[in-house]
This record gives sequence, structure tokens and C-alpha cells, in this order.
Amino acid sequence: MNFSSLNLVVTPGQLGIKPDVSKPNPEFLTQITEEGFRELIGKHYDLLKDSDISQLFPTEDPQEFADAKKHAADFMIQICGGPKYFNESRGAPMMGKRHAPFRIDEHARQRWLECYAMLLPALAPKVSNENIQSYWNYLNVFSQWMVNTPS
Repeated sequence: MNFSSLNLVVTPGQLGIKPDVSKPNPEFLTQITEEGFRELIGKHYDLLKDSDISQLFPTEDPQEFADAKKHAADFMIQICGGPKYFNESRGAPMMGKRHAPFRIDEHARQRWLECYAMLLPALAPKVSNENIQSYWNYLNVFSQWMVNTPS
């Protein structure tokens, strides 16, 4: 497989700067499917559970951890143009407010993105490189909005 067209580079963020974010191409969801998306999010969370930022996730309680995976998948599916599962179960996203209780610095953001970067190339050829890049570009900018603590 040729991943040469993927540019999974983390753009450094700056605390308090919230750049414009574009949603991923809806074809990403069409190609990955809802089931595939939930699998991706599950693998992402499993990597996070074993990372140096695991304290940001409810890793001690298996049900809370499963719920966190579900909520994250619901949000991402919705962002990619799918059903509004997140809104139906949790209300309006307001992700900045939801993440405010957690100490998220630039290191945590970069680790979160690195865990995605380990998984995204394996989506090809089911998902086009263009659509993987579109999802990455969203994550790279959206994650800057979650940083709420100086490094």
C-alpha cells in the first residue's frame, strides 16, 4: 500500500488559539462505515489507555471506558455527516466545556493525535488516502480547541 500521499503531521497548537476547523469529507464515513468507525475509536482508546495520558480517560471502570468509546464514536460519526447520535444521547457537543475539567496540554494533544496516526494508514485501501487525510486534518485542528492547560 502506498501511504506517501498521507501527511499525518501534528501542527503545533498554541493555548487560547482556536483556528478555523473544517469537518471531514462525509465520504470518510461512507467508506469506513459506522461499524468501522466504532472499531477505529475503540482501537484509539485502547492505545490511549496504555499511554502516558491514560489519566485523562476513565480506564479504571470498564463500563465507563466503554461508554467513553461510544460517546467518542457517536461524536465523530455525527461530525462526519452521520446520524446525530451524540446530540440524541448527550445533547449539544460543546466539547470545550465537556473537556474543561481535564488538564489537557499540548503534550496530551500530541499524544492523542499520535495514537490516531498509528491507526489511520491501516484504513487504506478501504478508505481513500484523500479521505483519511481529510479526517486527519479535522483532528489536527479540532484537537487544538481542547488544549486548556499550559505545557
